[in-house]
Amino acid sequence: MTNQRITPNRITQLAANEVFVFGSNLQGHHYGGAARIAEEKFGAIFGQGVGLQGQSYAIPTMQGGVETIKPYVDEFIEFAKQHPELTFLVTRIGCGIAGFKDREIAPLFRGAIGIENIALPQSFMDVIGG
Repeated sequence: MTNQRITPNRITQLAANEVFVFGSNLQGHHYGGAARIAEEKFGAIFGQGVGLQGQSYAIPTMQGGVETIKPYVDEFIEFAKQHPELTFLVTRIGCGIAGFKDREIAPLFRGAIGIENIALPQSFMDVIGG
């Protein structure tokens, strides 16, 4: 059992050092789901589909299968390790509009377990153990 941080089910505000991690598309068209919330509330930039923007971090999930998402998740985990002053609240990326199941996406985040500044959804932790 790990002391992994768990992302709140509903995020309506962030502390100054918190970052909302959401699923996006490569074009950065934040029309719905968590992407829309990221743009409306947390500084996501329309037209930017990857990386840090305001108090949000985009991980593309709409470009193909799970294997196309993995490099972006790996990049995110490395980014989070390099920025311990920030706390990253990962939403259920890919499990809304993109149509994936938690059991498909959660394993991509195994490398985030134990990283103190990354919080994962409980549903991801239920899949990958924690």
